[in-house]
Amino acid sequence: MRRGLLALALVGTLLAGCGGDGEGDLELPPVGAVVDYQLGGRYEPADDVEVVTRDSSSVPDNDRYSICYVNGFQTQPGGARDVFVVRHGVDLLLQDGGEDVIDPGWPGETLFDISTAEKREELATVVGDWIRTCASDGFDAVEVDNLDSWTRSRGLLTQDHAEAFARLLVDAAHGAGLPIAQKNSSEIDGPALGFDFAVTEECAVYDECGDYTDMYGGHVIEVEYTDNGREAFEEACDEAAGERSILLRDRDVVPVGDPAYVFEHC
Repeated sequence: MRRGLLALALVGTLLAGCGGDGEGDLELPPVGAVVDYQLGGRYEPADDVEVVTRDSSSVPDNDRYSICYVNGFQTQPGGARDVFVVRHGVDLLLQDGGEDVIDPGWPGETLFDISTAEKREELATVVGDWIRTCASDGFDAVEVDNLDSWTRSRGLLTQDHAEAFARLLVDAAHGAGLPIAQKNSSEIDGPALGFDFAVTEECAVYDECGDYTDMYGGHVIEVEYTDNGREAFEEACDEAAGERSILLRDRDVVPVGDPAYVFEHC
């Protein structure tokens, strides 16, 4: 029923045969749609919101196109690392001198060890299960974060490793019937790996937005953050409002009601 209601809004956003395995057409988020980025907690979106992104531990918005966030290249913070080790062992986590390689920007997030084909296959089964859960929960697409974790791996991982693992996750998403977003990493040719659209953080700040629109046309969701000020967001709106989805959020993407909450769009 929900997909039937969305059909008119999604005319022109169908990507034919992008799964590569005969899954058929995959619905992409509407170009230029109002997107709400709710990774810090679920809340009722404003009436004009058409697309909602939520963590895989949450639930989709049954009245809107919903994107499932999966941390596909490293563990979640908190106790997730220990749970992962209990279930899958420590060998799948990147180690340097017997210690976890942790993302310096996100304490508690240990990088996955995608350095060998065997480990990539094992990890793709794990992350693939998370993606398949997104599909069974009713999400419409998946966004897999930290494609660029190789840049924070102390030289233990390479871009080639990241691209090889990304291909496996693309296959998992398409096999589950979901389009998959390239998250950041404008230096990577996402469409060549099978990605269907892009979610980019701070592309206006780093002058990368054109890289993503060159690859995906209007199928780009741009998230800018308040701790960079408003200038980049406002310039992006002046240049491309309606041509891609552009939103401004607080860095921690907290829910409505939190004093730090900010959400604007153009």
